[in-house]
Amino acid sequence: MPSKSIKFLTSPPAILAVGFLCLITLGSCLLNMPASTIEPITFLEAAFTATSAVTVTGLGIVDTANFTRLGQVIIAFLIQLGGLGFMTFAVFAFMSLQQRLNIVSQKIAREAFADTSFGDISTTARSVIVIALSVEFIGFIGLSIAFSQEMPLSEALYAGFFYTVSAFNNAGFALTSDNLMPYVGNKPINIIITSLIMIGGLGFIVLKDIIEKRSWRKVSVNTKVVVGTTIIINLVAFVLFWLLEHNNPDTLGKLSFGDQLTAAWFQAITPRTAGFNTLPIEKLTDASTLLTMFLMFIGGGSLSTASGIKIGTFVILILTTWAFLRQRDHVIIYKRRIPDRLVRKSLALVSITMMLILLSVFILSIVEAEHPLEDVLFEVVSALSTVGLTRGLTTQLSHTGEIVIMFMMFAGRVGPLTLAYLIAMPKSSRVHYPETNVLVG
Repeated sequence: MPSKSIKFLTSPPAILAVGFLCLITLGSCLLNMPASTIEPITFLEAAFTATSAVTVTGLGIVDTANFTRLGQVIIAFLIQLGGLGFMTFAVFAFMSLQQRLNIVSQKIAREAFADTSFGDISTTARSVIVIALSVEFIGFIGLSIAFSQEMPLSEALYAGFFYTVSAFNNAGFALTSDNLMPYVGNKPINIIITSLIMIGGLGFIVLKDIIEKRSWRKVSVNTKVVVGTTIIINLVAFVLFWLLEHNNPDTLGKLSFGDQLTAAWFQAITPRTAGFNTLPIEKLTDASTLLTMFLMFIGGGSLSTASGIKIGTFVILILTTWAFLRQRDHVIIYKRRIPDRLVRKSLALVSITMMLILLSVFILSIVEAEHPLEDVLFEVVSALSTVGLTRGLTTQLSHTGEIVIMFMMFAGRVGPLTLAYLIAMPKSSRVHYPETNVLVG
């Protein structure tokens, strides 16, 4: 019988976490090279940047403009590897070598692909690569043309490459310190980048299902939930942002009506979970800031480049609450019953996420006591949801604060539930106990 430590080290969550750690370590070493930066940076700064890139977050304590072209290309590749997932590339490599996955490898890949059945793993991996590269190629062409109106062709091609990778993988890294604020009224750039964000945030299972079925009636319930909820959330957020900010002179108030709509749409999409901004985040009203945190907390679809608790989890929680209020025995959606296992998983995911947020805010409120609690909370939610939006706190963090935010970015990418499995590996039991009642509410 293998020991518990061996089981722990060979469990899918452990191998996935170690894989991301190895990628972060490699990226830290590469970004710390003298050739990667204009002004020298410390290893901790390189590690923070690498963590942010691999976890597709976008928070930074070093301006991306301080990295040379080599350094920026390294960041782009770290984003690509972290966004698509190192296991996708591992499975793809196995297929290229025409080697069959053994049981352990299948378990690891299944964990990476959100419980996809063993028989669909190879197909899913191939689809991830094909869909990602196809969408990114189209985005690259579109952004290069759009940027060519603003800069020389060679720079436009480079900007198109970098922003395509950053947007599709929901990373939010920008080439300049003011992010995308100079393009607040540029409709082609805004439309292309928000489209890349939404497509990357839907999830590869959803995209694959849409491409194969090509009919709303034929697609899976999961696809209907993710696409339908995404459309509703985006439209509601768009309207709310315009209503809350159109009279704010520091954000939408200074723009024309057309540019206001463009900026409000961008601000509605970017928290899901890209991290670009065309408006100064620290100038948003309190209501808009709260709305942004809520959108960051939800995130995108499962098996996507986005993080957060995920749309499916959010919908299951809403439906579970509704079922309880209506005194129904089961959670129903589209005339299908959601298994109790998924309900428990959703509740556990949200509980762990909330505990991580509270713990991190508590620690940062001690070590970063000079900063407003609102900024601390915003930063933590942004890091755990791997969004990358900031109210300016990131660059002012102490070393302890930087480490806390790095951990939150890592936890958000690996997944709070997967992280919990690492801490307390689940163990089935055949023992059944009698029921009891505990007062609730």
